Amino acid sequence: MSTSWLATNLVATFLLPPGNGLGLLLLAFLFRQRRPQLAMSLGLTGGLLLLVLSLPVVGRALVQRLEAPPVVPEQVQEKAKGAGAIVVLGGGRYREAPEYGGDTVGNETLVRLRYAGQLQRQTGLPLLVTGGTPDGGEVSEAEAMARVLRDEFRVPVRWVEGESDNTRENALKTAALLKEAGVSRVLLVSHAWHLPRAALAFSRAGLEVVPMPTLFQRGVPTALDYLPQADGLRASRTALHEWLGRFWYWLRG
Repeated sequence: MSTSWLATNLVATFLLPPGNGLGLLLLAFLFRQRRPQLAMSLGLTGGLLLLVLSLPVVGRALVQRLEAPPVVPEQVQEKAKGAGAIVVLGGGRYREAPEYGGDTVGNETLVRLRYAGQLQRQTGLPLLVTGGTPDGGEVSEAEAMARVLRDEFRVPVRWVEGESDNTRENALKTAALLKEAGVSRVLLVSHAWHLPRAALAFSRAGLEVVPMPTLFQRGVPTALDYLPQADGLRASRTALHEWLGRFWYWLRG
């Protein structure tokens, strides 16, 4: 297991929902006797934070603010001109899956692979998959991705980069592989909310990037979207995690 991945995620646990709201509630409990007014303020803030961030309409709006512009099917051939590869970023594994006999791709990764497979059929460009084992395990994200693409989608994979633990490392190690193959322009596949940061990392690594986003937040809100739900909290966490990642990249330059 990567120590940097573990440290980053431990910090994120306290900065992101529900950890941030629960942390304020815990402080309110600790200060309830010595500083009752402070405790009340902390408790109200923590409770309100959890309530607002658990609304699906809020979570969806936060994610939408992050999304890269969509690319419709009619634009794909034009976008692919001059490109030498399709690069797919890993989005997590389904560890120790009994029905598959071991580690395989998680839901978010599967969404990216589906779109990458479609792009490969449309353009004929070779595929590169990237993702390591930041949370441990024997099979890297990239290896699991290549297996699914080849065996289930019947899509060939030319490069497998299985040593990186985060988006920045994805970019650096992928760029090194592709430069050896003479590839400088790529179609980059990831979730729509993740692609702006990923594209920046790959550009800084020396590649010309064409963002190819997938899984947009769409749909007209219903009455249920204004009620607290786990899905709303999950979407808010995703968005705030990405904003935190962008801020960290800005600090590091």
